[in-house]
Amino acid sequence: MAALSTTDERGARRRAVVASTVGTTIEWYDFFLYGTAAALVFPKLYFPGQNQFVGVLAAFATYFVGFAARPIGAAIFGHYGDRVGRKTTLIATLLLMGISTFVIGLIPGYEAIGALAPVLLVLMRIGQGLGVGGEWGGSVLLAMEWGHGERRGLFASWPQFGVPMGLLLSTGIVSLMSALTGPAFLTWGWRVPFLLSAVLIGIGLYVRLRVLESPAFERVKAERKVARQPVWEVFRTQPKEIFVSAFVRLSEQAPFYLFITFVLDYTTRQLKLPRGEMLNYTMVAAAIGLVTIPVFGHLSDRFGRRLIYGIGIVGVGVFAFPYYALLDTKVGGLVLLAIVLSLVFHDMQYGPQAALIAETFGTNVRYSGAGIGYQLASVIAGGPAPLIAAWLLNATGSSFWISWYIVGCAVVSMTALLMMPNRSQLAGRTGEQDDRAVTG
Repeated sequence: MAALSTTDERGARRRAVVASTVGTTIEWYDFFLYGTAAALVFPKLYFPGQNQFVGVLAAFATYFVGFAARPIGAAIFGHYGDRVGRKTTLIATLLLMGISTFVIGLIPGYEAIGALAPVLLVLMRIGQGLGVGGEWGGSVLLAMEWGHGERRGLFASWPQFGVPMGLLLSTGIVSLMSALTGPAFLTWGWRVPFLLSAVLIGIGLYVRLRVLESPAFERVKAERKVARQPVWEVFRTQPKEIFVSAFVRLSEQAPFYLFITFVLDYTTRQLKLPRGEMLNYTMVAAAIGLVTIPVFGHLSDRFGRRLIYGIGIVGVGVFAFPYYALLDTKVGGLVLLAIVLSLVFHDMQYGPQAALIAETFGTNVRYSGAGIGYQLASVIAGGPAPLIAAWLLNATGSSFWISWYIVGCAVVSMTALLMMPNRSQLAGRTGEQDDRAVTG
């Protein structure tokens, strides 16, 4: 890539950050829609004839399928992202995610087509999982590799910003359709947010087609350091970093899906709180995340990724019991406080997390290594969490052991954090951690 003027470089950097953020917002909008529908709609529509608990478990099981597909998506798209480039791969992930989400909005219920309905639902959920699995690594790297060395935490946090934005959009539209359609929400109103995905995908493609490839990847190509088999190469040279990256996410991802998905089932079914009220509380918490995620990413540049991340781990663990105690009061203000604080502690980890994990790997295998490590957490953390919580609640009738589950996740993550190599200081000093390539 030819050298850019200062003005052109700033413009390219701005477009990279916008493209990463817009793309991840759309992808997480799609992904979170499924979680909300799994808690509120799918048990009745696609798994009728079961008792309430079994229907919820079945819906969350299909939810888990998307998480199981995410590491596979990370490996597939990581290979091409490290071989072909970040930009091209990100266009493919956006299309896969969008088409899968749109089709979910068209799938008839069990009463119309029988067992084919949940089968189609699972297939489209797999498509969502593959898409979001390949999305994270590319969007984070595109933003981070265009950023300055001393501001990588902030730059890499912007794609993470897409999570609360996607959550805000998806919850907001579901809440709006729930209010507008009333009883018809369970028959057709829930489908509208899924069908709107087609419009968002068009916007995302327009933005991403205008972005330039990251300069770090261009250097790797110019120096002929592109890995022939990046997935195999990163497992051969950095296996510890892959698995430590997965376990360090346990305290962030498992509680997160309890805080934004299982909480809808817990509060509406167990505590009998209004559905619309809970959706609104979730939107308030997501809106706060629009500020807290980049702030904590910036703080990680100033005080270190590990310090900020570690404080977030401790916060989640300490808050595990007060969280459910506040929910169980059924008092609106206290329930809102519980939901907001839970996501603030999550954001303390999520803001620095992208740079923390991505800086662990060399540029020529970074898409594969960071993506696989990040998405493996989906199998051990995000996917099982609502299932485990639902089982614990049904078995005990109490949230007590769910809180202990959150504490256990925090202990594992803190151990993994202490095992992670600290390369953020090197990146800040040299400004070009990206030039480090893993070689045989």
